Amino acid sequence: MLEPSGREIASYHDHLLEVGVRGLVLDFGGVLTDYGDDYTLDLPPLAAVAGRVRRRGVRTAILSNADGLWSPPDGWEELFDVVVTSGEVGCAKPDRRIYLLVAERLGLAPDACVFVDDLAVNVRGAAAAGMVGVHHRSVRSTLEELEVLLEVPLRG
Repeated sequence: MLEPSGREIASYHDHLLEVGVRGLVLDFGGVLTDYGDDYTLDLPPLAAVAGRVRRRGVRTAILSNADGLWSPPDGWEELFDVVVTSGEVGCAKPDRRIYLLVAERLGLAPDACVFVDDLAVNVRGAAAAGMVGVHHRSVRSTLEELEVLLEVPLRG
């Protein structure tokens, strides 16, 4: 696989600034369940971020390969505009259709959405559907990446 050139990356970054990232889509298990190094928090850091950016007008969603009976923890309804589970819709990550569906439910084009998952195969699936993909490896690295993409300070 060819790596993009610096010029291609700069061009894509310019495109993101033009379009504006207006949607944040987060996986549940492995992302929204990750407390990082601080298990004393009331809310996992990326769930708190979802609430913070939602108040700034960014549309937010959970996209999970859970069955149709799963629902987010109590109190999270104010953090997310949309919840999509594979059990509910009949397809699963990394199928392109599920990313297009969550973007549609958010009322956004896929290229206006950032998708965060701890599994690289799902991040590649989102990118193939037109979303910006962030591979979650740690709370800190994901927050750093989202600060750049959403142009919002998220740490501290």
